[in-house]
Amino acid sequence: MLGILLFLIVGAFIGWLASIVMKTNAQQGTLLNIGTGVLGGALGGWLFGDVLHIGSAHASGTFSVLGVLWAVAGACILVGALKLVGYLR
Repeated sequence: MLGILLFLIVGAFIGWLASIVMKTNAQQGTLLNIGTGVLGGALGGWLFGDVLHIGSAHASGTFSVLGVLWAVAGACILVGALKLVGYLR
């Protein structure tokens, strides 16, 4: 139970950072921040770790600053895609 709570808190933080970077902070609520943080983190880990083999993104389950950066980058890509399809402005 604590692991799920921590997972959601970290996802919300990553989604919040991505919304600030992409200038959609005023449009995104807590649930969208959590969703983009969790899905964007998975996207960033997959894209930068598995596909491009960059840095320590492949070290899932461990905390690293570089892993957080890849997660924020993945969340930014996801927010950009949401902006592209017109869900966010």
